[in-house]
Formats: sequence, structure tokens, C-alpha cells
Amino acid sequence: MTTQEACPAWVSSLSACLTQRRILAHAVILVLCLWGVCAVDFATPSTFDRAGNIKFQDFLSFYISGKLIAQGRAADLYNEPIRHSEMLTIARPIDVAHEALFPPTAHTPTNVRIPNLYGPQVALVFVPLSPLSFLVAAQIWVALTLLIYFVCIYAIWRCCPNLRPHGKLTALAAFAFPPLFHVFVRGQISALVLACFTAGFLALKADRLWLAGVALGFLAFKPQFLVAIPLILLLAHAWKIFGGVILSAAAQLAFTRLYFGPTVVHNYFTMLRHTARWIDTAELSLAPIQMHSLRSFFSLLIPSPAIAFALYVLSSICVVWLASQVWKSQSPAALQFSALTLAAALVNPHLFVYDLLFLVPAFLLLTDWSLKNSQHPAKPALDVLLYLAFLLPLFGPLARWTHLQLSVIAFAALLHTLRRLQTSEVPIELPITS
Repeated sequence: MTTQEACPAWVSSLSACLTQRRILAHAVILVLCLWGVCAVDFATPSTFDRAGNIKFQDFLSFYISGKLIAQGRAADLYNEPIRHSEMLTIARPIDVAHEALFPPTAHTPTNVRIPNLYGPQVALVFVPLSPLSFLVAAQIWVALTLLIYFVCIYAIWRCCPNLRPHGKLTALAAFAFPPLFHVFVRGQISALVLACFTAGFLALKADRLWLAGVALGFLAFKPQFLVAIPLILLLAHAWKIFGGVILSAAAQLAFTRLYFGPTVVHNYFTMLRHTARWIDTAELSLAPIQMHSLRSFFSLLIPSPAIAFALYVLSSICVVWLASQVWKSQSPAALQFSALTLAAALVNPHLFVYDLLFLVPAFLLLTDWSLKNSQHPAKPALDVLLYLAFLLPLFGPLARWTHLQLSVIAFAALLHTLRRLQTSEVPIELPITS
């Protein structure tokens, strides 16, 4: 494979522009812009930010769920009127106290709905925070989120010998990652997803295949992440990891049913079957532009829901096949796991911008591989796509007018590049296929 075959001249030119100095400058700009906006927006004395939105809005759902369980009212976890009433008791009194400074807007508690879109087992994590006030509990949770995030980054970074000399730049880029901003301001639980993927890779690296599958199987608390992973492992004949995923997910579901009873679990699955009726309310009617997977890509691009869904299914089949080919190849484990991660993102039917936090291990592993293989003909394309995949989620709202979610194109192109690397000359490591 020649350089010309692997990489057009314009791609090489773009890659040459991505110097360490420029990347550092871009990371500094992102940190200042994103976190500066966050600091100004949240610098208010009430439960509402300057835009009139509830601070850490998504955490409100987790907090209410934990509170209901602590009060022995687990049966009400999916009762929307009761949840809305609980939300009013939390947010409205403080809002009234500061009504002169923050007049009612379209986002006041009367109009916002915070449905419970997660399994009942997730609420158990937040029971210890339920005795605290909402804002205190939310602040503790986002602090824990940042801790989990940077522990995961450190754990993966330690596995990347070529990336270790760039520790400061890695840390700055971690702060600049756009999904982290969304996780923080929403109070989301995406760090738990990241922890599952991080633990999965660390187990793979240690050749603990069953344990790797168990770690990935814990993703059952957000089942949309397990749409692609078992299929990829099955097609790649990765039996130990596949078995670990299935057993772990089944054990989590069995525990949930035993602990909460069949009625609560039935209510949860009923909610899942009718997710479409909740999404627009929960995401203020902007759900499609906040998603970054093939499902949202075709929904934005194609007016016909039936055609868009058919294209999503067909493209997902292609993605699963591509990832399985990389997985069962002689590619390094970093490329195999990155392909699995990218496929999990693309096939995910409801992948919001804050969920993209779990891509961090793939970004670190692929950057390390690029630094190690500086003369590889496909390196320029890989570098450009990594940069775009990192940055483009920031511009997701533009899809409201363009109807084109560019981040999804970058993810798909990155997976395709990994498939091309698998067919070219790469350092040989034992594939993870058993």
C-alpha cells in the first residue's frame, strides 16, 4: 500500500496542520469557552441558571428516583404525575424565592417533564444522596463524575506508552472534550458507561476475557449500548467475552427483578417500548440534533420515518460486520477495542451528546497507535478523523438547519479506516477471539 493509495494529498496537508502547538491552542480555546460559559450560566443563587433552565436538569430524575426508593415508594418510579409533583416540591420553592430576579420562562418546572428513562437498579446508586438537598446532591454527583472521568483517563493513559510524554496535553484535551461539558451541566451518569468500557479494556489487556465481558455486560443499565456489542463478539467468535456479557447482563436483570419485584420491572419495560413519546418532552423537542448515531443521522436526513429506519438497520448491519472483521483480525488490541467502541456508538438508537463520553478510551488508544506508527501510510487520515470525531459533537445543533449530523460521518469514516488498517501492515499482536 503506497502513501498515495492510503491517503490523498489534501488529507496529508490537513494532518500536517495538526501540530502539537495548534492542538494545544485549540484545547485551551475550548476549555475557556465551554467552562467559561458554564461558570457564568451557573453563577446564580437559585435552582435555575441564567437561561431559566434547572441546573443539573437530568440529575433531577436520578435524585427523585433515589428519594422514592428511600421512602419505600419504588412502585412510583415510573409514575409520571407523582414524579412531576416531586419535581415541583424540589424546584418551585426556591424559584419563587428568586422570582423577581428570574421571571418564569418556557422552561419553568410547570412546563418541564423529567421522565425516568433508566432501569430501577440505577436509582439505587442515588439513595445515599436522597437525604441531601437537590443542589448539594447534584454538586456531589458531578464531583464524583469528574473523579471517575479522570481516573478512567489516567488508567487508559498508563496503557499508552507513546502518549505518556504528552500528559499535560492529554489532561487539557480531556477538559476540552465537548461531551464532558454536557455531562457536567446536565448531571448525567455517562461516567458510569465510561467506567464499564475502561474496565473492559483493562481486563482485555490483562487477558481476563471473561472479566472483560462482565464489565461490558454491566452496560445493561443503559441497554442501548448493548445493541451492537454482543452481535460483534458473536460474529467474531469471541466466545469468552460474549459469554461474560450475556451472564453479566442477565445477572443484573435478575437482581433487579428480585429486588424490585415484577411490577416495577414491567413498568420499566413498558416505558422503554414507548420511549418515542417521552423523548421530545424530555429534550425540549430538540432530541434529534442532540443525538450522534446512525438512527438520528437518517432521521434528520430522510423525511420518511420508514425509509430512515430501514437505512438505519441496513447501515447498522454493515457497521457490525466491519467491527467484527477488525475484532477477529490480527490487528492490535487497541484497534480491535476501538472498532467495538465506535460500532457501539453508531448502532446505538439513542446516543445523546453526553453519552459520547465513553469514546475517550478509543481516542486515547488510537492516538497512541498513531504516535507509534508515525510512518504508516494511513496515519494522516487517522489523525484528521480523530480530530474531527473529537470536535464535531460541539457543532451538533447545526443539524437543526443542515439536517446533516457530521459527527456520525466522522465516526463511520474512522471505523472504516480501522478496517483498512486491519488489511494493511500493522504490528502483529494476538487477536482477542477466544
